[in-house]
Amino acid sequence: MNADDKKQNEKLKWRNGETTKKPIRHFRDLDVYQNGFETGLRVYKSSKKFPDDERYALTDQVRRSSRSVCANIAEAWRKRRYTAAFISKLSDSEGEAAETQVHIEFAFRHGYIGHADFHAIDDAYKHILGQLVRMIDHPEKWVIGVRKNT
Repeated sequence: MNADDKKQNEKLKWRNGETTKKPIRHFRDLDVYQNGFETGLRVYKSSKKFPDDERYALTDQVRRSSRSVCANIAEAWRKRRYTAAFISKLSDSEGEAAETQVHIEFAFRHGYIGHADFHAIDDAYKHILGQLVRMIDHPEKWVIGVRKNT
């Protein structure tokens, strides 16, 4: 069974009410991280089509912001002993995801990427933003240790 088949199988189980998720032991186990990483890879692939004169402008900016989404999630995961630090890093990730949406829209409006690519990436970031907001709104589900209220 390949990765796509496993993902589809998990979705079907989830829809049927089965919880087959493994415990989250690492930031890479987080759905939001996995979604951010896959979308970041798609952004990178799409940005290869940008013109050379955008290399040090839009191309670099969109690649950096898309990577920062995941980097900030990883940092948040390591700071989850402190509610404020955890939320702060997730908020940074939220900002980077929104920034990536802006850069992708500029690329679309300039004709560097097509309609389907733009909407797929934008929709993926809408989903990621929702996941981040839910984590920010309920840090108690994620924060560990004795300093949950600091």
